[in-house]
Amino acid sequence: MQEQILQALRQVVDPDLNRDIVSLGFIKDLKIRDGSVSFTLELTTPACPVREIMKSEAYKRVMAVPGVREVDIKLTSQVRPSRSEQKERLIPQVSNVIPVASGKGGVGKSTVSVNLAMALAGMGARVGIMDADVYGPSIPTLLGIARAPENQGERFVPPNVHGVKVISMGFFLPPGEAVIWRGPMLHHAIEQFLGQVEWGALDYLIVDLPPGTGDVQLSLCQMIPLTGAVVVSTPQDVALKVAEKAIIMFDKLNTPVLGLIENMSGFVCSQCGHHEDVFGAGGARRYALQRGIPFLGEIPLATEIRATSDEGTPIVVARPGSPSARVFSGLAGNLAAQVSILNSRGGADDRPVPREIRQPTRQKLAIRWSDGKESVLDAYRLRLECPCAECVDESTGRKKLDPASVPADVWPTSLHPVGRYAMSFVWSDGHSSGIYTHEHLRRLS
Repeated sequence: MQEQILQALRQVVDPDLNRDIVSLGFIKDLKIRDGSVSFTLELTTPACPVREIMKSEAYKRVMAVPGVREVDIKLTSQVRPSRSEQKERLIPQVSNVIPVASGKGGVGKSTVSVNLAMALAGMGARVGIMDADVYGPSIPTLLGIARAPENQGERFVPPNVHGVKVISMGFFLPPGEAVIWRGPMLHHAIEQFLGQVEWGALDYLIVDLPPGTGDVQLSLCQMIPLTGAVVVSTPQDVALKVAEKAIIMFDKLNTPVLGLIENMSGFVCSQCGHHEDVFGAGGARRYALQRGIPFLGEIPLATEIRATSDEGTPIVVARPGSPSARVFSGLAGNLAAQVSILNSRGGADDRPVPREIRQPTRQKLAIRWSDGKESVLDAYRLRLECPCAECVDESTGRKKLDPASVPADVWPTSLHPVGRYAMSFVWSDGHSSGIYTHEHLRRLS
């Protein structure tokens, strides 16, 4: 009977992963006794939008097996993590880091970040929000938080609001003050927010990025390989053209785009019911379809979203049964599904990345790539190809490094991964190199 039951359950397919629930390993603790069947259906996220449909389908399939009198199914979830050496060092218990980005300000990115986090938490996920918009931190205002994190030695214990852990530069700024920092200080702040905050075990860490493609975005993508990014835009063409810059940036940094969200997508008058496309409609959906990017959904331009945000209680928490809150819950489910799909495929896209790097001799570097190719690089030549500003003129691309100044027996004393997309080296001649992208290393090999 066990084999018959498993065969019946193989007919139930996860619509996102396109595989049956038995081969996916979703069936746990299967027990059969006198016609009574019980098992646990363990999904890849508590925010699975089709969890009840799969449970119902599994119930019907098992009940149809001859000899089965009753079926008891317990629903649980185990969010699959994205893995990397860098992430394990900074935030080992955080399964997935998901930045929410926009090309320009004023598109409602922070409001989207907060409500996505609250919706995921409301579905049972363990969630944190990292407000990386250092220049304009708005998450404390949107969540109505006035208290600063507690200190435990050199670490911070983040406030927990509606079941979500939160960190923001806004907690550390006196009223009326502004952050006026250069790149290195921004980099250090992001490193502290990741590595010195007691995040604990999280399924999703939502990162609210500043608008654009600046230092914060680059620092975050270099510190850890991100699971994938969400890009927010309003429907009109000018906003989409700017949002495209963020998509191009993530592509260059080999960070998958999990999906595009269209915010302020139409306004419905609460008095007369008239629908008005204030900023146009459907632009983000069309763009996503043309570029092959998942489209996560549309958020209306609604007074209740603005009002609850100003009050410090997100719409998902303040009015969970409202149409706007249901929209955010749908977006959260779609986002969780995209994370599960990506992690089931092993992470980022099919661009080759180093799987193993070793030094067969001091002057040789051997790389085994994810596509099976193996290459051996000469250390001296690799040193001459350093792309940093000290070795190459950034405006013209002309080489500034004099080959005669580099010892012929130079070798890399250490090497470090940079996000998903590059490597950096420290050399025996004392030079700390710039960032060698994976594409650059492939060309050299």
